[in-house]
Amino acid sequence: MSISATVDRTTSRLSIDILRNEARQLVERGIISRSQPLYVLCEYLPAREWLGVECELERCDYLLRDHIGDLISCERWDND
Repeated sequence: MSISATVDRTTSRLSIDILRNEARQLVERGIISRSQPLYVLCEYLPAREWLGVECELERCDYLLRDHIGDLISCERWDND
């Protein structure tokens, strides 16, 4: 399933939870690393959605230069 399939069509934007989930999946697959800046996500999201992504990140007090790890830091470890 692509991220564009998870876009909430009524609000026409991606929620921060969807962005976190997508970033987490990309990190788990080894496509991106936790130390990369948030703006690398633009390579993996539809261009038409990027303005909404930027607005959602800003609304949640994230900067494009912040690390992916800052966005997905709320990870849960089931095997602890």
